[in-house]
Amino acid sequence: MTLSLDALDTPLLGIAAWSGTGKTTLLEALLPRLADAGMQVAVIKHAHHAFDIDRPGKDSYRLRQAGATPMLVASGKRFALMMETPEREEADLAALIPHVLPLAPDLILVEGFKAWPLPKLELHRQALGKSLMAADDPWVRAVATPDDIALPGGVERLSMDDHDALIDWLQAWPQRWPEMRCGPRETS
Repeated sequence: MTLSLDALDTPLLGIAAWSGTGKTTLLEALLPRLADAGMQVAVIKHAHHAFDIDRPGKDSYRLRQAGATPMLVASGKRFALMMETPEREEADLAALIPHVLPLAPDLILVEGFKAWPLPKLELHRQALGKSLMAADDPWVRAVATPDDIALPGGVERLSMDDHDALIDWLQAWPQRWPEMRCGPRETS
């Protein structure tokens, strides 16, 4: 399935970084503040390995193993939709987005899915010794980093340690979405 950003009114922003950069820690700090500011933010997270949110022996696990597809388990406090996708080598972001759209989030953050063509905020720590993704990915719109590094033209620099500035930037993203979804930035 392909991802058509032009048809997507809900703002989407990839959060891309090498493992160990602190994606989850940063999002854990920012999400409550975005919620306090009145933003409903959905997160779609890519996992690079087999995972299971259910436990063997539980009814939902047994029913999923028996072939229920999808399996939705719910309580008054939460629900989880589980679906086996053995025919896929990787998760399909275009197939996942429609699952959160009915909840009408103000913003969908996509953690991982680095290779997908979608606007991204890169988190970068020079101490990890990894390359800057923005140098090769024209979809990176901004880099949040604690380091003083050179960035490609058209890429904003944000301080990873300035949570107030990051909150402001994320809150402004929905207004910037119509322009940002049109394609990658110009590279020279």
